[in-house]
Amino acid sequence: MDNKLEEDDDHEPGPVPPLRLDRFGFLKPEVSPQGSAKSRSAFEYEREERRVRKWRKMIGVGGSDWKHYIRRKPHVVKRRIRKGIPDCLRGLVWQLISGSRDLLLMNPGVYEQLVIYETSASELDIIRDISRTFPSHIFFQQRHGPGQRSLYNVLKAYSVFDREVGYVQGMGFLAGLLLLYMSEEDAFWLLVALLKGAVHAPMEGLYQVGLPLVQQYLFQLDQLVKEHLPKLGEHFSQEMINPSMYASQWFITVFSYSFPFHLALRIWDVFLYEGVRIVFKVGLALLKYCHDDLTKLPFEKLIHALRNFPDDAMNPDTLLPLAYSIKVSRGLEETKQEYEKKNGKEGKSQEIEKQLE
Repeated sequence: MDNKLEEDDDHEPGPVPPLRLDRFGFLKPEVSPQGSAKSRSAFEYEREERRVRKWRKMIGVGGSDWKHYIRRKPHVVKRRIRKGIPDCLRGLVWQLISGSRDLLLMNPGVYEQLVIYETSASELDIIRDISRTFPSHIFFQQRHGPGQRSLYNVLKAYSVFDREVGYVQGMGFLAGLLLLYMSEEDAFWLLVALLKGAVHAPMEGLYQVGLPLVQQYLFQLDQLVKEHLPKLGEHFSQEMINPSMYASQWFITVFSYSFPFHLALRIWDVFLYEGVRIVFKVGLALLKYCHDDLTKLPFEKLIHALRNFPDDAMNPDTLLPLAYSIKVSRGLEETKQEYEKKNGKEGKSQEIEKQLE
């Protein structure tokens, strides 16, 4: 009996195999040696260092030169953001381009007040959903660990800050993504900047009752597919496929839910600077890239393909230049007016204007 116990003791503290994580902190699936990516070359490191130096010069210490630089050279800023923000500066640059840094400075102590002293009707819903947010990321894996606590705090604070929106499930992916690059308070104000429209049109309609903005975006996407990819649009009509079957998450989580993380980050760089247009452009680029395959598929296989794009389609260096080449501004404006007319919004807003006169 004693020997058995001793044997067990000997085995218990055996070495725990180290977790295999990718460079962003996600658990890696086991891969064979042939399948593992080559390590980055000295040339690539040197190139990355040069990019970081350029960016540091552009933004200044703690972002002090940013506004000056962006006024003088907006075309340079746009080009560099489209190439991808260096990962080590991403959190700071996101705060600068989204307008959230200004919100934070104008509202000292507000976040703490919301977290500590207020209660939210959504607390149980938030707790229930937290473990579903980036479950394969090391930061969010530990039950009640620092990542889950931070995520809870940010979502709870927002649900109190804007009780009309409160909390809706997809918001966890936005907050979770932000928390990987900045503090709780910074992530909260960036969420506010996005939903309340500090720089671009407010996004709160993605999460309000009835998801009104999701409905509008899906209508617009449907029209854009017909305009840019008429053959595929026709095939979708024949197979009774509409964008709500595959694209809702694109808008609700801005691609952070099911897309490869390195691609989602590159999209977010552009999204925070240029607005929601990039979501439409990337969606159209994906459909264009897979166009010939998609037009041959029947309903069931089509749905599966639209929710599981091939790896080569998800390569940022292929997909994003294709997305940038697609022009959607005019189409988005026209389809927005068409949608508002169809849903009587134009009439309502004119009535309100008359009452205010």
